[in-house]
Amino acid sequence: MKTQRPISSDDEHVVLKFRPRTSAQPPGKREQPTRPASVANDLSRYEKPREEPDDFRQRMLANIAAFAFTVALTAIGIWLAMSIADLRKTQDCVLMGRRDCAKITVMPRT
Repeated sequence: MKTQRPISSDDEHVVLKFRPRTSAQPPGKREQPTRPASVANDLSRYEKPREEPDDFRQRMLANIAAFAFTVALTAIGIWLAMSIADLRKTQDCVLMGRRDCAKITVMPRT
């Protein structure tokens, strides 16, 4: 089976010179910034006036509640991972045909 190749002319194959983009302006055409840097970093124009002052106590209580929730989720995740690993070990033991897979706790006699 013949493969058909498109007819190409020399006008289609052009090699372009690669110039890395190291700055926004081409070399030699550097412009000085029109605004000072302190005006660009000032965020006061985005501030909105508030009707009520910020309640620091309520914000701290919300942060503590969020931290406690995160710690609880982490503890539950660790407990779940450990119990799944223990169940997997027990299941592997049973599937191998062993009979002494279950842990038996014995209370000492007094």
